Amino acid sequence: MKQAFLRHIGYCTVFLLLSGLALLLFPRIAAAEPVEIEISGVEDELRENVQAALAIPPGLVKDDVVNLPWLELFRDEIPQNVREALEPFGYYDAKVESVLRKPAENEYRLLVQVTPGTPVTIQEVTIRLRGPGADERALKRIANAFRLRKGDRLDHGSYERGKGRLQSRARELGYLDASFPVHEILVSRAEASARITLELDTGIQYRFGETLFTGAPQYPQRFLQRYLDYKSGEIFSEKKLGQTQINLASSDRFKGVLLTPEREEAQGSTMPVLAQLTPLPRRRLRPGIGYGTDTGARGTVRYKDVNLFQLGHEMNAEIKISERLQGIAAGYLAPSYRDIKSSLGLQVNLQREDTDTYTNRLVSLEGTWNRTLEREQLLTLYLKPQWEDFTVGAQNSSSILVLPGIRFSHRHFDDPIRPRKGYGYTLEARGTHQFLGSDTGLIQFIAEGRAVTPLPWRFSLISRITGGITFQNDPLQDLPASLRFFAGGDRSVRGYAYQSLGPRDATGKVIGGKNLLTTSVELERRLFRDWALAAFFDAGNAFDAINNLRLYKGAGLGIRYFTPIGALKLDLARQIAVDNPSFRVHFSVGFEL
Repeated sequence: MKQAFLRHIGYCTVFLLLSGLALLLFPRIAAAEPVEIEISGVEDELRENVQAALAIPPGLVKDDVVNLPWLELFRDEIPQNVREALEPFGYYDAKVESVLRKPAENEYRLLVQVTPGTPVTIQEVTIRLRGPGADERALKRIANAFRLRKGDRLDHGSYERGKGRLQSRARELGYLDASFPVHEILVSRAEASARITLELDTGIQYRFGETLFTGAPQYPQRFLQRYLDYKSGEIFSEKKLGQTQINLASSDRFKGVLLTPEREEAQGSTMPVLAQLTPLPRRRLRPGIGYGTDTGARGTVRYKDVNLFQLGHEMNAEIKISERLQGIAAGYLAPSYRDIKSSLGLQVNLQREDTDTYTNRLVSLEGTWNRTLEREQLLTLYLKPQWEDFTVGAQNSSSILVLPGIRFSHRHFDDPIRPRKGYGYTLEARGTHQFLGSDTGLIQFIAEGRAVTPLPWRFSLISRITGGITFQNDPLQDLPASLRFFAGGDRSVRGYAYQSLGPRDATGKVIGGKNLLTTSVELERRLFRDWALAAFFDAGNAFDAINNLRLYKGAGLGIRYFTPIGALKLDLARQIAVDNPSFRVHFSVGFEL
């Protein structure tokens, strides 16, 4: 009955996926319009600009009835509109003919024949820099690499982009008053030539002054300074000011953040900044419910205090109840004043997990030290004493471990919620020994990487790989369930149940392995604003020895809906190269790593 139900869900999901794909691949057949415009003689960007210039005015067609006098007036204006549309591309002598025809009752067709003519060629380009920043190498490089050169066809769009790039770079270097006192294009229609003169006056270079925080007196100024992406005395940067605003807004402490450079208060080149904050309540109690194919139905209750002792310290507690996992966790976090990710933490965790492959009860106390190395790089040292009672297959055992570890992570994505490009990886080593009071001695290395590569036509390629390896000094000692590797599930090998893959015991039950290898490739196609379709292929398994490695494979289609908290993912996966392959539906939330 359960298999039949899942098969029914699978067929419905396939139908929805194929329906969405059909909408993507097959455009709608539109009914004939009362007024059609056919343009000939120009292609590519010229054609696009002419089409935009000849858009049918609102009101010319009302209730499928054409206003003929207005249409004739529109026809008479076509030559001038087309010539103006071609001038930005250097065509100042275009010839335009327009003919109005009536192929059927209340149907009109405008035939527009365009002859662009000889384009205007640039004879001279003069770019000058003046002011305190005239010797900046970055500005000189941009000026020397200006988009338009002698002999090029005049293109106003390229001119404006080159001009904007020069001014933007000057502002990035702290020259906030950079402007163009001279900016001219002299066109000779008779000679079909143009001369460009552009002069940038940088003005003075500003630097960050003091940042004054207002509206949140309950937080120490020293604590708020950790959110700054700049230091007093650094060259002023609007990008760093914007990143600071993001840091404060995403801290879960403020519902309103406004950073303003105080130009009127600037003393010479020193620019003070005013940060106006509206704090959120320091204490929150948040219940939550959800469902995932790995966890089943789940409910949570979270308590959080984000300003303990009015020092910005955090205390949190959480109760988790789901079909497979029940637990209580409480933690304390002392943020460092160094930056927003550096901190000291202490967490106690009590949980019980019951999957199809194992059951365990775990009590742990974990202390962590987090330190930012460079932007987007985080180093974590931790010490985790734990007691665990577990049943894996037919084996029932318990263990005591004192587990120190080190973790390095690097994330470089253009967006943390819906990345279009970037990469991230985590490298971790953890181990223990009997002299620390542990029941066994071991060392584990774990690596995980993910990359998002943009492709043409709104496609993205998402790739993932995860690996783990264990070395144990007493091969006869049981490895706790929490340190064994399993594969299968939403974030592993789709098409298989959660943690259902790995070495088996003599009874055929999965007992997990000492090593792990999983990989995934996913092709995603964005639709509209918040939707996407995906096709994926996963492979992997847990294993004890490389000569016993068998990679299980799954492939399928998925739908994505993007929300402010991450993507809602619905996947239909089918097992590959196994006896009696079956479908499996997976549902998950968020972007991992």
